[in-house]
Amino acid sequence: MGFFADYSMGAYALALFGTFCLGLSKTGFPGLSIINVIILAEILGAKTSVGVVLPLLVVADLIVYPTFRKYASWGKVWPLLPPAILGVLAGIYLLDTISDNVARRSLGAIVLVMLALQFIRGRYPDFIRSLPDALAFRWGTGLGIGVATTLANAAGPVYALYALVRKMPKEDFLGIGARFFLFLNLFKIPFNTGLDLINKTSLLTDLVILPGMLIGILVGKTLIQKVPQGLFEKLLILFTLIAGLRLLVF
Repeated sequence: MGFFADYSMGAYALALFGTFCLGLSKTGFPGLSIINVIILAEILGAKTSVGVVLPLLVVADLIVYPTFRKYASWGKVWPLLPPAILGVLAGIYLLDTISDNVARRSLGAIVLVMLALQFIRGRYPDFIRSLPDALAFRWGTGLGIGVATTLANAAGPVYALYALVRKMPKEDFLGIGARFFLFLNLFKIPFNTGLDLINKTSLLTDLVILPGMLIGILVGKTLIQKVPQGLFEKLLILFTLIAGLRLLVF
């Protein structure tokens, strides 16, 4: 069972719930994947969890990409890639130099920043849309996406902020995001492997918790139609706030 050979069945069940949330996030519950990030960081340690989550994200991206490939094009992805790649490289350097305790606190800080961006995006969308779509903004958000996705596999809110400022249609948001994160997640794999964050044990761990994610993708397509979005988002914000503070402070 990979890392879970040394853990209780309760920890394994909790990890399955986390990957279930990751699957749901790919079907219309943006931001829910942060629960998976937090759960695995709590169980496995912040740095170890990065290497476990990344292959799961690649699998999820490959599953949903065919659905969204008809939207947008790769040409719309290229302007954001150079700063994002630099952000990934900066994140890889940090992963290689910081301790697990610092990584844990960094993850908590990133979670809280992502939560704040989600709040601002939902509460003040007109203000966000009024921001200038300047080169500096594009590079700033690109760098932020690269660092956040490398250290925490949690860059969705930054991308959403970028999309609002760019006034992207929903179809472009889905199509560009599917291509962009598939590219970035594949790009990160050799670096995570070089840092020994992805290894035989982490891949075995992925194998045993992968069913949770696949079930989440299947269930999410139906659940999104039935759960009141407002209530769901309030509960998610509360949970994420508590979890982010726990990672940062405790």
